[in-house]
Amino acid sequence: MGQAGKGEARYRQAFWDEPLLSELGRKGRLGFIVPEDPKIKAWAASKAGKLIPQALRRSGDAPLPELSELQVLRHFNRLSQMNFSVETGMYPLGSCTMKYNPKVSEAIASSPRMRDAHPLQHDSTVQGLLQVFHELSEMLCEITGMKRFALSTAAGAQGEFAGVLMIRRYLRDQGRADKNEILVADSAHGTNPASAAMAGFEVVKVPSNESGLVTIESVKSKVTPRTAGMMLTVPNTLGLFEPDVSEISKAVHEAGGLMYYDGANMNALLGKARPGDMGFDVVHLNLHKTFATPHGGGGPGAGPVGAAASLQDYLPVPMVEKSGDEYRLDYARPRSVGRLKGFYANSAILLRAYSYIRLLGADGLDNVSSLAVLGAEYLLSKLDTQGYSIPVGGGIRRKHEAIVSVKGGHGGAGKIAKAILDYGVHSPTVYFPLTVEEALMIEPTETETVEALDDYAAMLNGLFKKLKAGELEDEPKNTSIGKIDEVKASHPLTLRVKW
Repeated sequence: MGQAGKGEARYRQAFWDEPLLSELGRKGRLGFIVPEDPKIKAWAASKAGKLIPQALRRSGDAPLPELSELQVLRHFNRLSQMNFSVETGMYPLGSCTMKYNPKVSEAIASSPRMRDAHPLQHDSTVQGLLQVFHELSEMLCEITGMKRFALSTAAGAQGEFAGVLMIRRYLRDQGRADKNEILVADSAHGTNPASAAMAGFEVVKVPSNESGLVTIESVKSKVTPRTAGMMLTVPNTLGLFEPDVSEISKAVHEAGGLMYYDGANMNALLGKARPGDMGFDVVHLNLHKTFATPHGGGGPGAGPVGAAASLQDYLPVPMVEKSGDEYRLDYARPRSVGRLKGFYANSAILLRAYSYIRLLGADGLDNVSSLAVLGAEYLLSKLDTQGYSIPVGGGIRRKHEAIVSVKGGHGGAGKIAKAILDYGVHSPTVYFPLTVEEALMIEPTETETVEALDDYAAMLNGLFKKLKAGELEDEPKNTSIGKIDEVKASHPLTLRVKW
């Protein structure tokens, strides 16, 4: 290969297999040089022995890579171009609601008054934020039918854990420590049984019927005097509304138990139905899925917990209280399950949710769920039934997400999911729920256009034809990494690079 060919190959490799900064660096290269301040340097020298123990101090300069400013700029820009987000393509990740979030919410959440607030400030100096949080909790009560909301829990799983702890504390106050079982549907998110077990309960699995629904008969067969409560997702992870939910709530209550609502799929019910009206006593909401917050990638989340009147005293602290025109954080709640997160909450997430709800209003939120359901139904109608079967539902209309099974088995769902990446869009959730073989769990969300749904359906239909022809064995081929060894990727795990 000539010099031109080598250069071309080097550029291609640099883009698709971006080196580390330590690999790009060369001795003596400099970026921006920060002028030294003699006063700061003298202060640091005088404090070094006190602030940093001798055993932890370096004897020389840190072995940092040396690069030009332009190299660093290009490196991080190339990494950003290799990243996928909902702003670069469709992201129909079932059960996660990866929808576009309006930039106005981002602007409000990153405003100086929010950005410059400190979690240790006195309540009197952040009255505006506390007012927003108090009003947000009232709006969430109206949306869900709960009496009070605590906003401090960090994400859905922590919200679940808080809710189950509340059930345990309430029952113990009633002298019913013997009630030590939590019913969980077999189609539930994995965090449901995990939260119940962490709270000290025994998990009792409730089987779904052939349509993917939890029936009142199956619940009654599992209810015993030891039943503390039931955790239920409505719509469930198959995208189906549970028609027996009110009867299920009644049966659990008659046994002296409580009902917990997993709010992961509330995106489908906004303005249509409220968990409180279905008989639920405790609710958590994923604000980072339903109410305008970037979701996924390990970023910040918020999983507020709501409670009916009988359980409101058990909500985690702090609670935002209003006295006249003043707002304060209340930690003195003797029946509370306590403090589950440092400081108050992921405040910027709460502010995004507040602005999203205020901007849309009641009619706008109602339209969100209408479009989410319409999008899922429309996409499902466009799929080729020769390649994708609808394994559950029994003719019941889907809500916000559609579950299909890839015909033929033999890892077909995984192969199609890998091949999708070559088209510049994201794969749906695969192999979940576990009750469906070769499952693709597709949630188009309300923010995708009909044209995007048409294109996605056409892509899925075309990929099944390639799968049937045996052409999907080495995908993806056009991504930065390509096909990976998934076992090797998870074990052994290397978390640092030695220079």
